[in-house]
Amino acid sequence: MKKIFIFIILICIAFGVQAQLLWKVSGNGLDRPSYVIGTHHMAPLSIKDSINNLQEVIDQTEQVYGEVLMDEAAIPETIQKMQQSMMLPADTTLKSLFTQAQYDTIAIAVKNYLGVDLALFNQLKPAALTTELTVALGLKVLEGFNPQEQLDTWFQVQARQAGKKVGALETIDTQIQMLYNSQSVARQALLLYCTATHIEQGIDQILRMTQAYMKQDLDELLAVIEERMNNACDSSPEELETMIYGRNKNWARQLPDIMKNAPTLFVVGAGHLPGQRGLLKLLQEQGYRVEAMK
Repeated sequence: MKKIFIFIILICIAFGVQAQLLWKVSGNGLDRPSYVIGTHHMAPLSIKDSINNLQEVIDQTEQVYGEVLMDEAAIPETIQKMQQSMMLPADTTLKSLFTQAQYDTIAIAVKNYLGVDLALFNQLKPAALTTELTVALGLKVLEGFNPQEQLDTWFQVQARQAGKKVGALETIDTQIQMLYNSQSVARQALLLYCTATHIEQGIDQILRMTQAYMKQDLDELLAVIEERMNNACDSSPEELETMIYGRNKNWARQLPDIMKNAPTLFVVGAGHLPGQRGLLKLLQEQGYRVEAMK
């Protein structure tokens, strides 16, 4: 499951996905094409300069749709709401969720990679701390990774500056619910412990996911995402549905009306694109022609 958190801060090779991040969607009654681009939260912003035909696509489209409206995430009301969702119930502490040995193991990882004592997070939900640890691992091993510079935000800023509409496929509230409330606190605690006890594996996954993305190889990215340890640390089918597949289906239902209204650039996490249950395949099944931009 920690791979899902890596994928969020973020489905089959049989679809034959090429080494490409930018895709053209046409046909099925569309007067003009729309486009889908995959992003990765740990990739440097400079990746945009390596994506073929990107500026042409930006110029041709009239609106940009992301997963959420990124500027809404920065307003005080949203920040407060997120902070509240990240906190444990008043009658629960982080330490109470673990044995002493487990707590000590997590404390070592937090000290090593966040540079602070675990006691400072005693009211924080385990899922939030898992995300903090994952980001810290990325900062340690990825050259050019800056959490303050995200492709998702860049596309929306460029669109607004050009006077284009910016829309979202989900609300901030939906993502907050998914990240911090879709799993029990006990399940979150187990996944935090999995992260703390598999640091080297986590670093390796971050490196390989980012390398695959920088090569624009969605097949390779998918292969890393789908790796399993065959134990309780793996994502359950229900968790995968919540984090990935259910969202893909929801987005695929929304895209036709949005594309009919105006040529659109959709900006979503790259892990949502490939596979038999991925967004590209779902669009193809609706009758659209989906082509890699070369």
